[in-house]
Amino acid sequence: MRRSEVLAEESVVCLQKALNHLREIWELIGVPEEQRLQRTEVVREHIKDLLDMMIEEEESLKERLLKSINFCRKELDTLCRELSLVSFEEKEESTILQIEKDLRTQVEVMLKKKKERMQELKLLQEQDQDLCEILCTKPYSIDRASVPSLQELDQFRQHLQALAETKASRQEEFINTKKQIILCMEELDHAPDTSFERDVVCEDEDAFCLSVENIAALQTLLRQLEMRKAQNEAVCEGLRSRIRELWDRLQIPPEEREALATFMTGSKAKIRKALQLEVDRLEELKIQNMKKVIEAIRVELAVYWEKCFYSQEQRQAFAPYFDGDYTETLLQLHDSELVELKHYYEAHKELFEGVQKWEDSWKLFLEFERKASDPSRFTNRGGNLLKEEKQRAKLQKTLPKLEEELKARIELWEQEHSKAFVVNGQKFMEYVMEQWELHRLEKEKAKQERQLKKTQQTETEMLYGSTPRTPSKRRVLGPNTPGKVRKLNSTTVSSATPNSTIRSVFGGTVYHSPVSRPPPAGGKPSKTPSRLGQRTVPLGRQGHDKENIELSGSILTGGCPYSAPLQHNLTVNSVASTYSEFARELSKASRSDIPSRILNSTNIQS
Repeated sequence: MRRSEVLAEESVVCLQKALNHLREIWELIGVPEEQRLQRTEVVREHIKDLLDMMIEEEESLKERLLKSINFCRKELDTLCRELSLVSFEEKEESTILQIEKDLRTQVEVMLKKKKERMQELKLLQEQDQDLCEILCTKPYSIDRASVPSLQELDQFRQHLQALAETKASRQEEFINTKKQIILCMEELDHAPDTSFERDVVCEDEDAFCLSVENIAALQTLLRQLEMRKAQNEAVCEGLRSRIRELWDRLQIPPEEREALATFMTGSKAKIRKALQLEVDRLEELKIQNMKKVIEAIRVELAVYWEKCFYSQEQRQAFAPYFDGDYTETLLQLHDSELVELKHYYEAHKELFEGVQKWEDSWKLFLEFERKASDPSRFTNRGGNLLKEEKQRAKLQKTLPKLEEELKARIELWEQEHSKAFVVNGQKFMEYVMEQWELHRLEKEKAKQERQLKKTQQTETEMLYGSTPRTPSKRRVLGPNTPGKVRKLNSTTVSSATPNSTIRSVFGGTVYHSPVSRPPPAGGKPSKTPSRLGQRTVPLGRQGHDKENIELSGSILTGGCPYSAPLQHNLTVNSVASTYSEFARELSKASRSDIPSRILNSTNIQS
């Protein structure tokens, strides 16, 4: 049982006790029955009025609670729609008082959220207004009267963040561009003369409207100033180039050139004016020194002719080059030709540099070829021969590659320009093939000359004997040092030292005798030092020692005796392996007829 029910029963009991106590009092007093009845009726009416009043108050409270519930429900529905939230769900089996309390609390929460959203919306709108004024854009489109949803507020915040980034980017671009504009204006000595230029240069940076149009106008202004600056720089550079050219042509002394050194950099108006004054002064000097200037131009023309690989016919085609009448017209013709030639060289500079690279490589290749055919190169020291061979091998690989590369580039150039690319009056590949052919013919000619010289030398040695040659440097070897062994016509040929070499007589190689040939007409024989480890020939037989060649079993001496007639077409069957063997064989062969052989040899040499 509830406590309220217990209290109600106690109230009834208390009322019953009170009525009983009243009756007892009435009995003691002696109140008549009618008065008792009246008094009891008064008590009943009084209690009834009191209870009715209480019931009425509670009914009124109930009505107020029901009205509050209905109002809160409507308010909650409206707030949920405005805040884009799900409707509030009431708890089941709740009392009127609890329902009213829950609804009233939920309404208060919703109202607080609405207020917060509206305050945030107002703050975002203020930020948007500031950014729109700076960026000159339209405000963000959102209903200011309604309550924004969370998604709408998030989108608004993202929009403001994008605007803030745009502002920062444009602000940075504006500051950097402003600095460049100020520098260009200072370089050009230009003062702001329009309202926009004054807004950019003179006004505060935060006051400048960062609209798309203003940024574009800012970039346009910078481009215009940079174009003017570039044109000014080009003009100044052209003036400087002209000044240097005239300095060189007029041979201006360094002292006068140093006076203009401060104006040889920069492009300000005062620098341009000073350069123009110097050019005018030099032009007047040029007219006064016409011959000197024209000759200087001719020297420069010759340099560019070489760079462009002009043939003699192409050079002679410029007739004013050979004119001796030095006039202003002749100077203009030379200037025009030089400008055109410079332009032609610059337009095809890569091709000309490639051809020049081939020319340099070709000359180096020819130099290595010349050194390769020079016997004295084997006497070098320090590894130069190995380096030359490596460079020569490298050139032999790189030259064809360079030729193919130039061929492809020149063919492309000829297709673009519809004309032939000539080097020294010839097509480049024809010129290259001609150089290779000339090189081949030169090698053939040198080979034939060597063969002819060797043949003549062989025939001379067959007639008169070989000439002794003393090497420039010899290794000091012991008597038992083994020499090189080579096979020659199936005969083993040994030399006493590694530096001595014996080759076939008919191959063009000279056989070195240990002693010199006899002097003509009975002169005294010259003494030649013998090699180490070699037997010394007696003095009386030094004039008779010659090379011995075994020809079909007979010995042919260097003196060509009468008993053995001279034969040119012979086969070498054997050769003496050392000078000592050569001397022994010679002494055996000539022991019987030394006087006659000396006489025959002397008569032939004389």
